[in-house]
Amino acid sequence: MAKTNKTRSAQLENQRLPVLKTYKMFIGGTFPRTESGRYYAPKVKGQSLGNFCLASRKDLRNSVVAARSAQPGWAARSGYNRSQILYRMAEMLEGRHGQMVDELRLQGATNRQAISEVNLSIERAVYYAGWCDKFQQVFSSVNPVASQHFNFSLLEPTGVVFHVASENQPLLGLVSLVLPIIASGNTVVCLASENKPMSAISLTEAIATSDVPAGVVNVLTGHLDELSAHFSSHLDINSIALNRFNSKQGNRTVRSIREQAVENLKRVKEYDQNWTPTNRQNPYLIADFCEVKTTWHPIEKISAAGSPY
Repeated sequence: MAKTNKTRSAQLENQRLPVLKTYKMFIGGTFPRTESGRYYAPKVKGQSLGNFCLASRKDLRNSVVAARSAQPGWAARSGYNRSQILYRMAEMLEGRHGQMVDELRLQGATNRQAISEVNLSIERAVYYAGWCDKFQQVFSSVNPVASQHFNFSLLEPTGVVFHVASENQPLLGLVSLVLPIIASGNTVVCLASENKPMSAISLTEAIATSDVPAGVVNVLTGHLDELSAHFSSHLDINSIALNRFNSKQGNRTVRSIREQAVENLKRVKEYDQNWTPTNRQNPYLIADFCEVKTTWHPIEKISAAGSPY
């Protein structure tokens, strides 16, 4: 009898239509739906991952406004404070370890690949947390000049960076660039992996509870082809971080982004999509999204009487 009831329960479960989750975007510390009302449902091996917002040009503008508003305050924080916040992000990711692994498996990764990607993502957060208050000492300098001046070179954040996430490693590829971008005081707008966006939205849920100020990290979901012309021509985006795409369509899109970005003097950085090797984490990624500020200061000579002459 018990076996019959179990069989009937399994049959009823098979007949049931699952309720797919609707994943929202992350803009200015909140989770809004797209203003266009459009959604798409990416599939992996024929199974739908859920409903994801198709970000519009207005969504992009809203995210840039949020990032720009947050940038001065984030840059004004001490490197030590940013370090504390990034370490808190690592703690939040650790608490979601099992969820992140399950989602990567749903998106086509093997169990071993999923565990490795989550572990590396957490380790990257700890790694860049350690660099927040140290990179300035490594890359700054006192320069020799042939005049009576002190000459200092310091790194300053670029401003607002747009990041197109990796399609191969939807969590690790996102974390591996977002962290060095924000470590120096930049803010970022990310376009999640188009075909595997689930991990990016779960990451924002961890960010929302990790003391990261609203607007520092913003995440959109949608089609790269639709948004590329808008973010590459947007005058309030200072830099673009791209993962290289292997398809012909992807290469055409990247070429178009480069051409439009050149017209408004954006810095475009391109990276390989494999973020697994340990040498893919390094402080030079922080420097990639910084500007060098050089300051001249006259040297005052003090006379024997104790006054400058």
